[in-house]
Amino acid sequence: MSNAYYQLANGRVASLDDDCDFPPLSDALTEPNGLLAIGADLTLPRLLSAYKQGIFPWFSEGEPILWWSPDPRMVLYPSNLNISKSLRKTIQQAKFDIRFNTAFRQVISACSASTRNNQDGTWINDDIINAYCEMHDAGYAISAEAWQEGKLVGGCYGVKIGNMFYGESMFHVVADASKVAFVSLVQKLQTESVGLIDCQMHTKHLASLGATEIHRDDFIRQLSFLIKTD
Repeated sequence: MSNAYYQLANGRVASLDDDCDFPPLSDALTEPNGLLAIGADLTLPRLLSAYKQGIFPWFSEGEPILWWSPDPRMVLYPSNLNISKSLRKTIQQAKFDIRFNTAFRQVISACSASTRNNQDGTWINDDIINAYCEMHDAGYAISAEAWQEGKLVGGCYGVKIGNMFYGESMFHVVADASKVAFVSLVQKLQTESVGLIDCQMHTKHLASLGATEIHRDDFIRQLSFLIKTD
């Protein structure tokens, strides 16, 4: 089925229904941040199709589902992970009990409740939570968790397809908890032969951890190779 289109002030984007495929990535708007399409659903097949093509959903409560593919793309090669001296000291102090995949819904719900600089509300609404919990049940979405005295105090989650990992969000209620969980996750992914971690868009925090920007075409080439092991 061919795509219909929404006409926006700065271009047009595909309007998807449940039967439409995503348009080519070359159709994504340069601004804002690679908006590619609007609509469709958050079913497991749709989400897996999106991630395998370098597309992800990101939208606010009350908006239709928005699909994005930025250019450039922020990525982290696991071997380039940068651990600061202060964070390394925190890790050595073993303040946190790090676990994986024991409380996925708690992690994504806590990410939803976290406040972010320059953001009103959250994009992790109930539909997103339920959709990614379904991905977790299917073995694709994973969480890293920092526990302290039996309480979940930080963590992060994302999607793993083959040897590709897509980072989504993190939270903390104790200083450095999410950073320690993230470092532990990257180290675990490296032992599992994950070759690339998608960080989506540039932030100073991600850059400080060793992430860098690459062109979308380069990102897609590497992604296409890495997901073939799925």
